[in-house]
Formats: sequence, structure tokens, C-alpha cells
Amino acid sequence: FIFLFTVGGVTGVVLANAGVDTAMHDTYYVVAHFHYVLSLGAVYGLFAAFYYWFSKMTGYEYSEGLAKLHFWVTFIGVNLTFFPMHFLGMAGLPRRYYDNSAYPMFEELISINEVVSFFAIAGAIIQVIFFFNFFYSMYRGTKSPQNPWRSNTLEWTAPVEHIHGNWPGEIPTVHRWAYDYSKPGKKEDFVPQNVPLSKGEEEH
Repeated sequence: FIFLFTVGGVTGVVLANAGVDTAMHDTYYVVAHFHYVLSLGAVYGLFAAFYYWFSKMTGYEYSEGLAKLHFWVTFIGVNLTFFPMHFLGMAGLPRRYYDNSAYPMFEELISINEVVSFFAIAGAIIQVIFFFNFFYSMYRGTKSPQNPWRSNTLEWTAPVEHIHGNWPGEIPTVHRWAYDYSKPGKKEDFVPQNVPLSKGEEEH
């Protein structure tokens, strides 16, 4: 995510130059920049979140080997799909031109477009690895421990069972006032005076 988003940001700085933007407006350079920021950056953020939360959501561990394979082949595929588009744009090829042969001045760019097309198709097919890993791990994966990441944050350390409602027994008390870390003291020291207490909070 960081690498792809940075590449998209740097090319955005290039397009921020009015003179350069005039020449590259509506070319494949803009397509490459846009997809590095939103498509690739955002999608990799989604992948990262999915792998992070998979154990919490399903109670099972995914195949780390398949996950690494999915990462590398996708990373290579998307870069070989969109990075060559920068050169297409700098050569002046307008976006949405799917057939260069109709425009003689762009015939020398056909080979680059073929590379882009090949890796775009390959990148889509590669996602089969992700979906296979998802369904296989959810139904045949090993049982996940309570805190597979050895994190010390609440969402991992609080006891959660993978049942309807998640919480076994009584729901843990969550305080809505600031700075309450179960320190000894009076309730008035922690509760904002202008916030009325609910019945449950009063009992607590």
C-alpha cells in the first residue's frame, strides 16, 4: 500500500505542474496515476485489512503460504499493468484508445499496450488464489488462537468467542467517559457533569 500510494502521489505531483498537465491531460499517464492511488493503493489496503481481521471474523487461520503467493504475484502483476502506462501517456497516447493500429502515429506503442493487456488479464486471474485461500481456510483451516498477532490492543485481548453476538455471557462494560482506566477514585472524578448517566451506568 505504501509503495503503490507513494508512486501515485509522486506522479500526482508531476501532474500538478500546469505546463506538464496540459501536455498529459487525458492521456494514459493520468490513468496510471489514478489507478496507482485509488485502485492499487486502496485495494492493497483492503487486502491488508482482510488478512489482519480474517482470524477474528472466522475463527480460523488462513494459509500464509498462499497469502504470500497472492501478494507477490498480484504486486508484480499490477505494477506491470499500470507502470508502462506512464510511458504511453508521455508518448501522447490518449486514454481509452484500445486499438493503436487505427492511429498510425501510435503504432510503435502497440507492444507496450500488449504487455499492459496481458498482465491486466493475468492479474485478474491471479485473484483466484485469494478466493481459494478464503474459502479453503474458512472451511478447512486450522483453528485460530485468541490472539494470533500477539497484540496488546483491546480488540485482540478481550475474550471473544466465534458465536452469534461474539460475547459469551454478560457483555463487558464499556465506559463512555474519558480517562477511566479502572483507577481508584470517585465516579465524579471521571464523569463529565453535563452528561446524564443511564441506569446501567448508575448501577456501575
